[in-house]
Amino acid sequence: MDFLYIKALHIIFVITWFAGLFYIVRLFIYHVEAESKPQPDKQILQTQYKLMSKRLWYIITWPSAILASFFAFWILYKNPYFLTMPWMHVKLTFVLALYFYHYSCQRIYSQLQNDVIKYSAFKLRIWNEVATIILFAVIFLVTLQSAINWIWGVVGIFVFGIVLMLGIRLYNRIRSKKS
Repeated sequence: MDFLYIKALHIIFVITWFAGLFYIVRLFIYHVEAESKPQPDKQILQTQYKLMSKRLWYIITWPSAILASFFAFWILYKNPYFLTMPWMHVKLTFVLALYFYHYSCQRIYSQLQNDVIKYSAFKLRIWNEVATIILFAVIFLVTLQSAINWIWGVVGIFVFGIVLMLGIRLYNRIRSKKS
């Protein structure tokens, strides 16, 4: 198969993987927020969020993670010189962080499926931004590739992350005042 087809499939599955990760945490937030609803609303909502989460997690997110990795390994097999590039080492570190994030989401998913709520909606909102930071870092690394540019890109990602966290805190305060 031509390299560009493999690369296109890799990109497609990375996008669907991130879409699944972004949406699953939103479902976690809704599930946790439903905990404070009166019955029967709480039961109806949480049952629905469990079903939606299960379908998203096992039909989209996990298969996309596996296929994105499969095509990534294929790209590296066909072009091992990528492994000699410093930016690729940093990218692979972020990909490893993404897998840790994914497995952490798996833990939260399993807990919520068993009616165990360990995190507040606020903490989950912050958690949701971790995938955003990883996505930005990887895109900058792959696009810029030069040492100075990707270093500034990664620094920018951390600054962006801090701004996101402050924005979430502000949003939470505004939301608290309204209720």
